[in-house]
Order: sequence, then C-alpha cells, then structure tokens
Amino acid sequence: MSGRGGGAGQRLAARMVPDGWEPPQYARVKPRLLAPLAGEVVEIGPGAGINLGYYGPGVRWTGVEPNPHLHERIRRGAARAGLSARLIPGRAERIDAADSSVDAVVGTLVLCSVADADRVLAEVLRVLRPGGRYVFLEHVAAPPATRTRRAQDVLSPVLRRLPGGCRYNRETGAAIARAGFGAVEHDGFDLPVSFGLELPHIAGTAVK
Repeated sequence: MSGRGGGAGQRLAARMVPDGWEPPQYARVKPRLLAPLAGEVVEIGPGAGINLGYYGPGVRWTGVEPNPHLHERIRRGAARAGLSARLIPGRAERIDAADSSVDAVVGTLVLCSVADADRVLAEVLRVLRPGGRYVFLEHVAAPPATRTRRAQDVLSPVLRRLPGGCRYNRETGAAIARAGFGAVEHDGFDLPVSFGLELPHIAGTAVK
C-alpha cells in the first residue's frame, strides 16, 4: 500500500487498512502463491501485514512499507506468524536490496497505487536472483468500452486524491507482461463490488 498523503494522510490510510479480513477470493489464491516461497523474500507494500500468515517457515521476510503508522501492526503480525522479519520504511520504486540478492518479491494490491509501476517492476527484476519469482495479486483495468471500465475511468481520478492513491483503470497486466521477465503466468478472476460491477483481478508469478 502506498504511503501517499504525508503524515495526516498516512494516519488516515493506516486506519483504512484491515488487520485480518479479506475477500474470500483473495484467501483462496494466496496459499498457492505464497506458501511455496522460501529464502529471502521481499514484500512491497505489505500494508498491515495481512499476507504474513500465508508464508512458510523457510522465509526470511523483508517488508518495504512507506507508511510508518502500519509498522507496529506488521511487527506484531510477523511475531504471530513466527517469521524472521525485517522492516524498511521505503518505497517500491527504490528497494533497499543488492542486485540479484532476493529469491522472491511479493506484491498484492500494490501496483494500483504506486507512482510509477514500470519503475517498480524494474526494481523487482533488479533485486531478483536469476530464476527468482515475482508473485502478484492485482486488480486490473477491465476491457475498453465495458461498463466496468467506464466506472473505473470515472472513479480513478477521484481515488487518486485519497490516501492510498488507487488507480482502478491501470493496465497492470500489460505492465507486468512488458517488464522483461522470462515467463509470466497468471489466472484471472472477478471480485463483485457495488452496483452490480465486478472488478477484474490477476494473480500469478513472473520468473526472472
């Protein structure tokens, strides 16, 4: 989650982040994505640490979270999960890790809110070891001219001004596909939202 909005905005954004609840669609796909990971894992934008319970015991976890008002919640979550954890108050556009030093990078619902998704993906590639995996779950833009896409286009300029700075109409799948990974695999699913709309998502892995 982005730490957009300065001190007051960050405090408000932190209050909006749930500690434990998430849609059942997310809870179904995350074990498949996160449980197999091992070694050095960097999670960008972990929010309140909702993913921490999905990791296996072989993970040495580093979180890159720009909102300091979420850090204590993340530390408590890591302790409950029994993870070896390190927390960095940085942004995904500049990950504090050496080149080719990380086994996996995880980002769930992050690329919608970062300032420059292409730069974030370039950083992910930089820090991953050859064969390392970028694991993602993101909502994405609906196909052009659909009812959902028209709603996304209307809502995105408003949401960008709120804490979190979400862009519902970002072409995130295309950004991942063109980033330079050796292989990208993902599944798609729709999440029902208000007014009969369904928000399209992708969840999968990209291998360096």
